[in-house]
Amino acid sequence: MRLSSYTDYALRTLVFLALKSDGLATINDVAQTYDISKNHLMKVVHQLSQLGYVEAVRGRGGGLRLGRKAEDIRLGEVVRATEQELDILECFSSTSPALCRLNPTCVLKSALKEALQAFLAVLDDYTLADLVKPRRTLAGLLDLPLPASLAGTA
Repeated sequence: MRLSSYTDYALRTLVFLALKSDGLATINDVAQTYDISKNHLMKVVHQLSQLGYVEAVRGRGGGLRLGRKAEDIRLGEVVRATEQELDILECFSSTSPALCRLNPTCVLKSALKEALQAFLAVLDDYTLADLVKPRRTLAGLLDLPLPASLAGTA
């Protein structure tokens, strides 16, 4: 299973905003930091804003910030919201189920469905706050200044 770049960009945007806890960030800041498409990122941020994960401040001096506390954003929830296709097999799809002769009693389908549920359950155990715990190191990797409250600590 592979998550889409859309979900990847959503998660990276949330990490960026969680690390940039003081002030607003722009889509351009995020796109340049990760060297990703600004146009694609605009779509991602729009959905994150609609879902309440990101707050978009309009107008001069506007930008983006987290719409919820980092500890309230569960990764499994974000993945479910941003992934269009979590169907591992064609027969998982309700819109176009495969015409497989084994479908009525397929053990593989059951095993993969259970594996997908386990995958999402593990992600549900993690929050955005968990992802940014190595705050100093992550901020350094992204060339972000540390908030004043952390700048003087060792």
